This record gives sequence, C-alpha cells and structure tokens, in this order.
Amino acid sequence: MPAEEPYGDDAGPGRVEAAAGAAYRRLGGVGEALDGLSGEVREWLGARRLVDGERRHVNSPERALHELVADQRRGLGELSRGLAALHDVLRLMPGLVPTGREVVEAEFFAERARLEERMDDLDTLCRAEILGMRGSFPDAGALERSLGEDLAMLARGVEIRLLVSTRAARLPGAGRYLSRMRERGARIRLAPAVPLHLNVVDRAVTVLALGPAGGRVEPAEDVVLHSPRLALCFALVFEHHWGTGLYWEADRAEEWTPREREVLALLAAGAKDEAIARRLGCSERTLRRLLSGLVGRLGGGSRFAAGVRAARLGLLDGP
Repeated sequence: MPAEEPYGDDAGPGRVEAAAGAAYRRLGGVGEALDGLSGEVREWLGARRLVDGERRHVNSPERALHELVADQRRGLGELSRGLAALHDVLRLMPGLVPTGREVVEAEFFAERARLEERMDDLDTLCRAEILGMRGSFPDAGALERSLGEDLAMLARGVEIRLLVSTRAARLPGAGRYLSRMRERGARIRLAPAVPLHLNVVDRAVTVLALGPAGGRVEPAEDVVLHSPRLALCFALVFEHHWGTGLYWEADRAEEWTPREREVLALLAAGAKDEAIARRLGCSERTLRRLLSGLVGRLGGGSRFAAGVRAARLGLLDGP
C-alpha cells in the first residue's frame, strides 16, 4: 500500500488512531500550521473541510478530534457486524476447520423441548451421515413423532447407523421404530450396552447426553458440540463398538417368551439337561426338542454358541 494513500470515509481503525494521535500532538489551537503532519493526515483534514483553502492551517483542532473519534466508532461498528455475519455463515459450513488452537462452541440444553428444536435444525443441515448410540429411547409417542424426520433423512440419501443397547431395543415402540428405519435403509446393530447416548452429524457436530458432573445432584443436560476434531473422536468410539455389535433382527428380545429366556439363562449358566428339565417340570426329551429349536433360532452351531449369542442379544437380562 502506498505510504501517502489518502484517508477516506472507510479508513481502518489503525489509520484513524494514527491520525488522532498526530492531530492530538500537532494541532494545538485554531489556525495551527500543518507543518510536520503527514500527507495522509492533511488529505483527511482537507476532505472534511477542516483546513483553509490553501491547506496550510487547520480551522478547528477540536472538531478534527471529534471527527476522528466518530470515524473510529463507525469503523468498529461495521467490523463487529461483519464478524458476527461471518461467524453465522461459518457455523453452516462444518467442513471449515481452523488451524492451530480450536475454540469449541458448546450449546447446553436443560429442556428437552429446546433440544428437539435444535435437532430439527441439525437434521435439516445434515448432508451425508448420522452415527447414533442409543442406551435408551423416549416414550413410544415421542419415538413415533421422530420417525417421520428420520425417514425423510434416509429418503434424501443420508446414511444412518444406529448402535442400540439390548434393553433399549425392548422398550415400547422401539421395535416398530427400528423395523421402519431398517426397511428404509438404516443400518442397525445391537450391543449388550453402549457407553454413550449421542449423535455424530456429518462428523462435524456431536449431540451428547450428559449426566450430572462429579456425582452431584443437578439435573442431566444435553450438549451440542461444534467441533470436527471432537466429532472425529466420538466417531472413532462409535466405530469401535459398532464392530462388536450384532445385526438387529426381526426376532427381537421382546418376542422371546419368559420360559425360553429362562432356558437360555440356565443353559448359559452351565446347567445340565436333567437339572433344566426338572426346573421346567418337563421330560429331558421335551427339553432337547426345545433346546434344538432355540439353538436353530439363534443361528448358533452349538449350545455354547447359542448361549453366547443370547447373552449378546440381552436375552439373559432381566425384563
């Protein structure tokens, strides 16, 4: 930039401060000579008619200082509005990751209704993928209401993978929800337990359910973290547990009778056929026929394999 570039109405704050300092030091009174002032300051004073016709003397140093302060205020206001607009745009572009130290934006929600509104925004902005862990589900009515939005995301090409705990899969309404999601292309797996309740959106934003901190009694909160780096970490946790999960199947845990689950629990505990038959009050022949059906249904090649699969499906847990 040329050293003698004239000042204009869009002069930056740094230039304005320099001019203000120069004017403060140099302009001591009415009719003060302009000798010693830079060309930039002279141009700035001339543009505002603060000097005589020959541009040799300043008419009013006090007015000059007021003009400088007003310019600075206008410049700072425009800068603040520009930065706010830039921040809003960047929030809609999760692929832009600043270099160096990252400041993570976190939104906390103590009210589930406000979180649901925010989740609607994130679902609309989602472009490619959602990774979800579910240790529980809301009531059947809320689950049914969310189904429409989730199916709409699948319809527009968003990949959805859900890792669901076996207990959550047995909650009222969960079976219908998971069935509809899988029919439309969602990939679903079961695990005996999941470590977190979360959504990772486009590996850029993480929605996480938080429990009380440090064992204190304050209510749990939900948090939305805007950080691709943190989202990548949570995605790695998801992928690790996803790799150990079982495919969710139509023969869900709630469809097994209490008697069948009791047999599976005794089988997994290592009980012999005679003891199991006595417990059930049936003959060993009847028991063997029942066990054969259970092993086939679980897809295990042996009684031991069937017991392992039953445990991973949560069939050995309490109701």
